[in-house]
Amino acid sequence: MSRWSSAELVKTVIDKGIASSISAATIRNWLRAEKIKPWQYHSWQKSTDPRFLERATVVLNLYEQAQELARRKEIIVCADEKTSIQARKLTGGVTAAGPDTPMKVGDRYQRGGALNLFAGLLVHSGETIARCFERKRFVEFQMFLSMVFKSLWCKKIKVLHFIFDNGPTHAPKSIEAWIANLKLPFRVKIHWLPVHASWLDQVEIIFSPLKNKILSPAHFDDKQDLEKVLMHYFNERNKNPKPIRWTYTAAQLQKKFAPKLVPALCA
Repeated sequence: MSRWSSAELVKTVIDKGIASSISAATIRNWLRAEKIKPWQYHSWQKSTDPRFLERATVVLNLYEQAQELARRKEIIVCADEKTSIQARKLTGGVTAAGPDTPMKVGDRYQRGGALNLFAGLLVHSGETIARCFERKRFVEFQMFLSMVFKSLWCKKIKVLHFIFDNGPTHAPKSIEAWIANLKLPFRVKIHWLPVHASWLDQVEIIFSPLKNKILSPAHFDDKQDLEKVLMHYFNERNKNPKPIRWTYTAAQLQKKFAPKLVPALCA
């Protein structure tokens, strides 16, 4: 089994001849004493990026200095996309919640296509810019970034710090040359997140309530209806933006990961 209960552990102990008899209460007491919970699990992902510590430290330092950098006319923008958002229309409809009755959602639905949402988060203020596209290629990402460059965010700034992951949509090998050819009146610095370290991207925190509050359950007439709802969500969010309270620092990262990396570097 992948996850165990005390009753299942009792059966296994007896079946394997480890003990002729034992109670589930005894096993629970042992597990409690050792602080072991074999019925729970926690998923995690270790970055395989050899430059993990270096790249993560840069990003965490930017988050920590976001307010001060903004005063110096340097802004930080995290950008990413939420892909293949389905415009599903529930054929059974939705019934509102009532006394002692939860909202009811029909199981069957009609597919109305899918949209790809591109979003950027202005770290020091918590404001967002979002746009929907039919596809998720580099050309769509270029169009989204052009919208960011023309926004009020970039008026009278000196430096724009972009934080991206290494997804193919962001075209790591060609994006810097494309930006250089735009001849923008401010500098653009791209900071790449370590591979398999999306937890360092603040814009992912924006996507979480979007999924929970807007897209679950999903009930939209078509793609146009879906886009209208998504844009309304971000417009409402921008009426009272708040920066994310990011507490994990570069110092904590160094303390946790540096000792583990030293033996590997010295090998």
